[in-house]
Amino acid sequence: MGLDMYLKGKRYLSSYFNEGDNEKACKIAELFPEINGQEIKEVMIEAGYWRKANAIHKWFVDNVQEGEDDCGNYYVGREQLAELRELCQKVLADRSLAAELLPPQSGFSFGGTDIDEYYFADLGQTIKIIDNALTLPESWDFEYHSSW
Repeated sequence: MGLDMYLKGKRYLSSYFNEGDNEKACKIAELFPEINGQEIKEVMIEAGYWRKANAIHKWFVDNVQEGEDDCGNYYVGREQLAELRELCQKVLADRSLAAELLPPQSGFSFGGTDIDEYYFADLGQTIKIIDNALTLPESWDFEYHSSW
């Protein structure tokens, strides 16, 4: 048990938006005959996963979830991901900014609140996750979800 955090990438395959997406959905349906003709609406990937990166979680709660820390699924815009990446880069470049720009958050099984090597490793991991996610084409959307 503990704070688990997920960034999901979603690609909608509805033929209402793009005829070419229907072809992709049909190919997926061929791989899963048990779908039995049901329409495939989207594909989802795990674009990122963190464990007890409570400063990153706090940022998502404050900037994406409007302060609601409720384990819901929340849309995250590309601009928001770029903003978080920039904050992580600033803190890694000047560690004295950590408590001001990306403060840790305490919570039940949220992990430690020290600004230490684990904290900075979480920031480095966040940059890698965001860099990788933003390489996906614009047709992909993102969602943040946490659980504990």
